[in-house]
Amino acid sequence: MERRNFLKTLALGGAAGMMQLQPENLLGKPAKASATANDLVAVMGGEPVQLYGKAIAAMGGIGKFVKKGQRVVVKPNIGWDRKPELAADTNPELVAAIVKDCLAAGASEVGVFDHTCDDWKQCYKTSGIEDAVKAAGGKMLFAHEEKYYREVSIPQGKRLKKAKVHEAILDYDVWINVPVLKNHGGAKMTIAMKNNMGVVWDRRFWHSNDLQQCIADFSTYKKPALHIVDAYRIMTQNGPQGTSLNDVQTPKAIFIAIDPVAVDTASVNFFNQYKTMSINDASHIKLGEEMNVGTTKLDTLKIERIRL
Repeated sequence: MERRNFLKTLALGGAAGMMQLQPENLLGKPAKASATANDLVAVMGGEPVQLYGKAIAAMGGIGKFVKKGQRVVVKPNIGWDRKPELAADTNPELVAAIVKDCLAAGASEVGVFDHTCDDWKQCYKTSGIEDAVKAAGGKMLFAHEEKYYREVSIPQGKRLKKAKVHEAILDYDVWINVPVLKNHGGAKMTIAMKNNMGVVWDRRFWHSNDLQQCIADFSTYKKPALHIVDAYRIMTQNGPQGTSLNDVQTPKAIFIAIDPVAVDTASVNFFNQYKTMSINDASHIKLGEEMNVGTTKLDTLKIERIRL
């Protein structure tokens, strides 16, 4: 993707025409001569560790989100027994970089898990995430049995009124959500909001009781401190598992935000350059906005776009 298209895609609130870029929004220049924090950062053109480093620095550094002595849970997508090049799971290099950064910020512990769809041992291993996390000083958490989950109520839920949530989400101090950007047969897109399905025990209820609404409902519950969307490789079709390298593009990008609706909106707009998709297709995003989880109106946010 050329520089002009990258900048164009990230501005927007819509698909093709999108909003016109202002000079202050170009390529990493500060939007205003002030200390106002960025709401969303998008970086393209580097390797996973580089992308993360630039992006988290532009968000104010990991120390803004992780304090000394805190326990941090990092939740990537590790749902499938697939190698990294197939883009079914979050990039292991990115996960390792986040773990290292949290520990460097003084975190007392960094745990990583997913309630996988395929066999959990194979998913953890084949994805490369288990080895990467351990090498970075973090630890993999069990999530394959119901005993690791506790039931909570979802007060604002319309269809999803309760859910059994993984103990790390409930007990750790900081939750960082790290989805991979990809197509999904049921939800149309699986990004930040959809990645929450990996922290609950019973996903069958969601699929049989208005999946899009359940995704939005759960997003009103305890929210991650930060959403880091892996778009180094993206799966543009046959998601969420994929079938071959023909399903994968490699734009080498990353998106970071506190707002899951905003980061999902930006990610869908970016994805649309490869495969036709909008937030109307992945309707849980707009439902999330209606439930005050976040905003799809990217032109109201301070966004920094960086091309390496």
